[in-house]
Amino acid sequence: MGRGDLTNAEWDRLESFLPPGGVRGGRWSDHRRVINGVLYRVRTGVQWRDLPERFGPWETVYKRHRRWSADGTWRMLLSRIQAAEDAAGSIDWEVSVDSTAVRAHQHAAGARKAPAVAVPQKGNVRGTNRVDPVLPETGRPAGGGDPIGECLGRSRGGFTTKIHLVAEGRCRPLALVLTPGHYGDGAQLERVLQQIRVPRAGAGRPRTRPDHVLADKAYTSRTNRRYLRRRGIRHTIPERLDQKRHRHNRGSRGGRPTGFDRERYKKRNTVERAINRLKGFRAVATRYEKRAYIYLGTVTLAALAIWLRT
Repeated sequence: MGRGDLTNAEWDRLESFLPPGGVRGGRWSDHRRVINGVLYRVRTGVQWRDLPERFGPWETVYKRHRRWSADGTWRMLLSRIQAAEDAAGSIDWEVSVDSTAVRAHQHAAGARKAPAVAVPQKGNVRGTNRVDPVLPETGRPAGGGDPIGECLGRSRGGFTTKIHLVAEGRCRPLALVLTPGHYGDGAQLERVLQQIRVPRAGAGRPRTRPDHVLADKAYTSRTNRRYLRRRGIRHTIPERLDQKRHRHNRGSRGGRPTGFDRERYKKRNTVERAINRLKGFRAVATRYEKRAYIYLGTVTLAALAIWLRT
């Protein structure tokens, strides 16, 4: 077993959730070896062609990662591990929200608007691991081709992609959303919170609502506060100085001051630490993929590794 590979305990947690093997008469490389190959690439950021021979043909590793990024297998594995942690009571539902910009490598540009037809996944059982709608003629989720559709944009950091995430109290990512690098943070609060979906161990609907949300001044808007109140989610978000002046100038029509707990707000560093953990994976810290759905699969696998090893 090489450095960074799945341990026996980690493999035991994942094995039962993986899709079945290839069709009758066909061959499918061992799931564990392929996942270790993808983890090696996500951890080191090497080109796919430079994968060590112990992981088998690099084309097999890349195609498995591409397929599982398209059909939602990585996200399904992450949600299953989160469900097990929630059943054990080890998830802190006082969550923090923030974003980070990721510099895109020059090879991330130039995605074709009409990608080649992809081979459908072998051995896929209908309804077991297919989460996102996949176009049959392309084998990838709908959308993309242009820079905005592939979550690439120009910002102060250059050619970037932005990762919006929700982190629970133990610095583990609960939900992820990608946008172009020049998109603002505040408008993505509702979208990223809607991605929280932790299945129950037994009967019942998945949990989608945290106990408390912590966020910085980028998320302080009436729209966001109204959304959180409507869902019954308590929150700690500081108010900007210009908003305070505007409310004060309006007098009684400006409404009451927003509540703010300084001691509780100190826990917002959990999302910063979660971002640092994600960017410890070099293929996350720098985006090399042309397709947004493949890069999202890379970030999701990094989050899965964090959950398995924390």
